[in-house]
Order: sequence, then structure tokens, then C-alpha cells
Amino acid sequence: MNYVIELSEYLGNLTGIDSEYIKLSILTILVFLVIGIIKIVIRKIYSNLPVNDKKKYFRNRKIRIVLTALSFVLVFLIWGEKLSGLITIISFISAGLTIAIREIIFNFFAGIYINVNKPFEIEDRIELDDVKGDVITMHPLGFEILEIGDRVYGEQSTGRIIHVPNSYIFTKTLKNYTKVFKYIWDEIKVEVTLDSDIKKTEEILYEILYDNESLREVPTKMENAVDEAILEYRIYYNNLDPIIYIKIEKSHVEMHLRYLVHPKKARNVQDEINLRILEEYKKGNIDLYIKD
Repeated sequence: MNYVIELSEYLGNLTGIDSEYIKLSILTILVFLVIGIIKIVIRKIYSNLPVNDKKKYFRNRKIRIVLTALSFVLVFLIWGEKLSGLITIISFISAGLTIAIREIIFNFFAGIYINVNKPFEIEDRIELDDVKGDVITMHPLGFEILEIGDRVYGEQSTGRIIHVPNSYIFTKTLKNYTKVFKYIWDEIKVEVTLDSDIKKTEEILYEILYDNESLREVPTKMENAVDEAILEYRIYYNNLDPIIYIKIEKSHVEMHLRYLVHPKKARNVQDEINLRILEEYKKGNIDLYIKD
């Protein structure tokens, strides 16, 4: 403690700033430094625990939140009576910095709103301000998304992590793919010739859909989810089973395969279904329309 006092007095004489404020600032830095070291140690310990990654993440997140809150409490206690004087000093800071502080405060209270109302949570797939991805972490001032590509490229991860300020929840349109239901409707278009046996082709396609392991139990799970959701949302579905729609074009027939799938499994399911369709085509059971 004597070293801190001596250092603060030296810096006070050097800069002309009250040495008491310098001492409190040094103690504040030490608090955040010690808390930061504790977080690193805990992270190292948890990384070696024999539990799954999900439990590791959420346990570490809870401890990180507690330690962050503790650090702010300690800083508040350190400054004590000097806090009012500090606020007076801050009031004379430039307008640019005031705007920056306003944004920080806005993000902080937006973070409280997110944690209380839960418009999204960790692992939810969301789209916000044309950014789509899976929420991988949440902080007091913002959250991070593991970006995914558009539907043309199967909505697979791009590997890029995007930081989003909490305040966006109030100013941008949020789309949550998994808040109420873990499944979304997906479609595959199959084009066959006008001379095809449509009824036979439809039967084969239904068989392919119902044989898919990822799709087989989805309707039952979705029905249970709908039963729970109707208590809070005016949502209903008449049909949850896979369905095929027929559309006649000038030179061919379009068969649209519509089914419920988990958004993170959508591309794998498309791949499996398309491979089965190609197998049936090679066997001569499906007459695919091939453009000249």
C-alpha cells in the first residue's frame, strides 16, 4: 500500500493532478487486473475438467459474470465519497466522450433487457441487421455471432465472428429461428418430365422423406412445441408432416418437397435427400427433367 501512495504522490507532483485520485485510479486498475488473472486461472481449470463443452461454457460464463459484478462493487467501495467528485469531473469532459459514454450506458441497459426478456439466448440462430448466425457469447455491452452464409450456400458457418452492440435490439429488426421452435420449414425443388408417372414419383419422394432419420421424429417434437407455445403466442399449424406440392410448367413438372428440419441440419438433410433422388433416377424410377 505504501508503494501505491508513493507512486500516486510522485505522479501527482509530476502531472499536477490530486494524488488521491491517482491512488484510487491505481487501486481500480489493480482490482481489474487481479479479477482478470482470476478469470484466466478459472478458464484454465475449467478447460481441463472432464465435462462436456456446453457445461464448461455456461459454468465459466456464470463465474465471469459474478467476478465482473464483484469488480464493479469493489471499485464503487474504493471510490466511496470521492465518487461524487469524479462525476463532477466527468461532467466537464468533451461532448464527443459524453456521446460515447451514452452509447455504453444504452448498451448496458439493452443488455439487461436481453437477459430479462430473452429475445434470444446462447446457441439461438438469429438474423439482425442483415447479419445471420448462431449466438455464441453474450457480454454486458454486446454479444457475438458466429456468422453463417445465405440459404444458397446451405447456411453453413463462414468462420467469422461478428460483434453486435446490445442496443441493436431496439433499433434493428430481429429474426430468431429457434426461440419458440427448434425447427424451420425447408424446401427442395425436384423437376421431372411431363411424361413422368407423377403418382409413382410422389410415392418415392415421400418414402425418401420419411426414411430420413433427421426428419422422422420432427413432426412429433414440433407438435409438442406448438402445444407449449400456444399459451404465449397465437401460432398454429394445420399440418406438420412432410408434404409435396405439384406445379406444372411449360416443359416440365416441379415437385416441391416441404418439410420441417433443424436449421443447423438443413444442408446435411438436403444432401441426403438429393443423393437418394439421384439413386432413384439411376434406377429408372424417377424421370428427372434435364434442360437442353
